[in-house]
Amino acid sequence: MTKHSTRNRPNTGAKPRPSRDNREADEGWIWGRHAVLAALGNPQRETRRLLLTLNARREIPAGVAFEDAKPDAISATLPDGAVHQGFALRTTAPAPEPLKAVTDPTHGVLVVLDSVTDPHNVGAVFRSAAAFGARAVILQDRKAPPLFGATAKASVGATETVRHVRVTNIADSLIEFRKAGRFVIGLTGGGEVTLAEAIRDHGGPGLVIVMGAEDKGIRPRVAENCDLLVSIPTTEAIESLNISNAAAIALYAAYAARSGPKV
Repeated sequence: MTKHSTRNRPNTGAKPRPSRDNREADEGWIWGRHAVLAALGNPQRETRRLLLTLNARREIPAGVAFEDAKPDAISATLPDGAVHQGFALRTTAPAPEPLKAVTDPTHGVLVVLDSVTDPHNVGAVFRSAAAFGARAVILQDRKAPPLFGATAKASVGATETVRHVRVTNIADSLIEFRKAGRFVIGLTGGGEVTLAEAIRDHGGPGLVIVMGAEDKGIRPRVAENCDLLVSIPTTEAIESLNISNAAAIALYAAYAARSGPKV
């Protein structure tokens, strides 16, 4: 590999991060064209190493340090099966926002992921959050995947544009949202009302949408601290929706309600 001596991207003054035990890993790899280009444009990330093939280097802005690499050499650096398209970036994690920054109900719709650990699902939720204008995604400190690797790849750059918050206790965070005047709905198969009914009555910018893990759903104490449990009706052809699909449907419904068209 040939290292180019152009200067690295500067430290742009990202907010101090919490201790190692209470946040995601300090740094990691991101791969794939969209994910890497988006990460390079995010001032909250600091580049540690950038590997590019001959074709990929043509898309990188001038002044960014990189190393020429063959596709096989990049593959050997990354986890097995990583589809990198000639782009691999070793970078720091973006700093999360504090909970208080998103508590006010006028600040926009929030998505809360309760014990959702699959990086592809988390990345897909970020992508839907970006598509339908969610303010932030709320994640657990220790159970959610870091915003690297498969998470960033599945988000197609959305982990760089949608802010995130990491909290220790999801249920306590919902209590804070409700005290501030937000309305919290939890998506579950046994919901009290349908999604369409909930959005019709409560689909303003103060909405909080809670999603649980696919195997166990929303945990009991988290469900207890939702204002309403909501279901997405489906035909009998399928038992349930993947969490990323359910999140996309719920976020679109909230977006459509805010934008004018009927859901």
